[in-house]
Amino acid sequence: MGMDSKNSSNKKVGVVGVGSFGTAIANMLAEKSKVVVYARKPEVVEEINEKHETQGRKLHESIVATFDPEQICEQCEVLFFVVPSSGFQEVVRNFAPFLHPYHLIIHGTKGLCLDLPKGKDLSSITKIKRSQVLTMSEVIQKETVVVRVGCLAGPNLSKELIKGQPAATVVASKYNEVILEGQRLLRSDKFQVYGNSDIIGVELSGVLKNIIAIASGALAGLGLGENARGLLISRGMVEMVHLSNALGGGVRSVIGLAGIGDLVATCNSVDSRNFTVGYRLAKGETLTQIQAEMEEVAEGINTVRIIKAFLETSDLRAPITENLYRVLFEDLEIEDALQFLMKYPFNVDVDFV
Repeated sequence: MGMDSKNSSNKKVGVVGVGSFGTAIANMLAEKSKVVVYARKPEVVEEINEKHETQGRKLHESIVATFDPEQICEQCEVLFFVVPSSGFQEVVRNFAPFLHPYHLIIHGTKGLCLDLPKGKDLSSITKIKRSQVLTMSEVIQKETVVVRVGCLAGPNLSKELIKGQPAATVVASKYNEVILEGQRLLRSDKFQVYGNSDIIGVELSGVLKNIIAIASGALAGLGLGENARGLLISRGMVEMVHLSNALGGGVRSVIGLAGIGDLVATCNSVDSRNFTVGYRLAKGETLTQIQAEMEEVAEGINTVRIIKAFLETSDLRAPITENLYRVLFEDLEIEDALQFLMKYPFNVDVDFV
């Protein structure tokens, strides 16, 4: 490496995870930068390097793949982590030995992890304190020496991004430098990138809206109309604000692009995995059936369980989440849950502004 290795424009950018969103992000980054992607399976790496595609998704010709965490950490100072929340902690732990304080990590994962005693998991615990719930940025800070952490959130349906349809996102971080770097790398004519310093609020918005999206899919599956969806989305936003506050996020993020922006896109989208879960439940399928057939995880299912356990230790009411929990994990009929929601005695329309 010559003198120019210090020049940021020649630095490679890393993307960890090549699911639908990871692929979309890698392709967007590749328009301006040299990109290295990480995939766990050697055969996926081979397919990307030889055919420039994975699971039928095209990757930019210039993108190189590796299954070696050390290699990608050496080559890249900026890394985008885009892996499902269920495997997030494990991936971060695998990368931890090769990460240094000079690395900058922006993640694009909408989910929560748990910090539980050894041998415990969600099925053996009914109550969870806030300190046991980790957003993805908290996972990165707990497991690695990386300080400059950010997150990417917003109405970013992968299918549309891959087609190059216009969209926008929020890069959230306590560090302005992370926001500026995210903007420099990702911004284009078709993709606007906003900044937000309330990273926890932005992460929580991206997580909580998945709950409402499942309920929205269920409304659609039952053939209820736009009035009902309007009701659900506005009630859903109020519930997101209260939950976000209780978990340490601000109100403004929920009302912004990563909150209501993402909420509206996901609640109307047949391409959203969370929406699909609700839709199929309403059509009479069981959760087990639905999960068995989905190739990528619907984050909202896990989120409902975690938030329900968190509610047990707080004096909050979150009617949408609580009823959805009963539909998913107990035996409440989805029609009854939605009936309940329509009649729930909210005496004030909006009480947080």
